[in-house]
Amino acid sequence: MAKEHLIDVQPIRSLEKLDDMKWSLKRHCSERDYILFLLGINTGLRVSDLLSLKVKDIKGKLEIIIKEGKTKKPRTIQLNNVFNELATYMDTIDSEWLFPSRKGDKPISKIQAYRQLNKAADMVDIESVGTHTMRKTFGYWYYKQSKDVAKLQMILNHSHPEITLKYIGIADEEIEDSLNGFVL
Repeated sequence: MAKEHLIDVQPIRSLEKLDDMKWSLKRHCSERDYILFLLGINTGLRVSDLLSLKVKDIKGKLEIIIKEGKTKKPRTIQLNNVFNELATYMDTIDSEWLFPSRKGDKPISKIQAYRQLNKAADMVDIESVGTHTMRKTFGYWYYKQSKDVAKLQMILNHSHPEITLKYIGIADEEIEDSLNGFVL
């Protein structure tokens, strides 16, 4: 996991690259890894919270309330946009864990999630991917669609809007964009 701290993990800012990543996860990894990514980019949950999910926590539900591991705050998660794929996937797993490890009755580790995400990203030439890529990608696209940094700040449980914008890479992107046409 130390490697992730050395690279500047970024959100996936292109819909084409997002589709490439989904395809690569299905093709080169597994349905489990694809669903982990899909749930991550659609909920903004931290990987540790995703990996702690059990099938009984979400089976048949359009909405769940989880207590986030890091902040200990409750958060309501909407599942309606991924419900069908999630339901189909859950029918194929024989474990209490939503993302089961092949090594015993436990979920995959954060390191294994990191490895699978990087394997898929490498196959389609996406750089700067780590486990936070899913959360940052959710935040980036939520902000792009809503332009509501205050609501996103609350969703991600950040203490300040600037932290949220920096986290999703918007501050840097807006600075670069503003400099693109700058001429004296």
